[in-house]
Amino acid sequence: MSARHTRAKIGNTYPSYATQLVVGHHHLVADEPVDLGGGDTGPAPDELVLAALGACTAITLRMFAQRKQWPLESVEVKLDFASRDKARTVIERTVHLVGPLDDAQRERLLQVANACPVHRLLTGEVEVPTTLG
Repeated sequence: MSARHTRAKIGNTYPSYATQLVVGHHHLVADEPVDLGGGDTGPAPDELVLAALGACTAITLRMFAQRKQWPLESVEVKLDFASRDKARTVIERTVHLVGPLDDAQRERLLQVANACPVHRLLTGEVEVPTTLG
């Protein structure tokens, strides 16, 4: 995995909770929905987590199928929070595979989806040491 640095910045130049995200040379915006006091100028941080999982799943499956020369035409990943509380979060992920794949290939791709790097990150032990800069 690349060592790109990610920065988040919020300040007087941004409306409400809008936060500029800089990842390498890419610029994105995160915000909160209007009903939570935000301006809805970008996805909420929890939506970005789902988007990261969906993107990683789709990319990982495409890469795997391409290496195997399997006829995977497209991948669609739908994600939502099935439940959330302070102790536990359940993310519901549905993967739609398009292409003339046989049952064994589909089953193997499901296994691969569960091994994508963001899935492993979310289901593994994570520590976030935080300091003031």
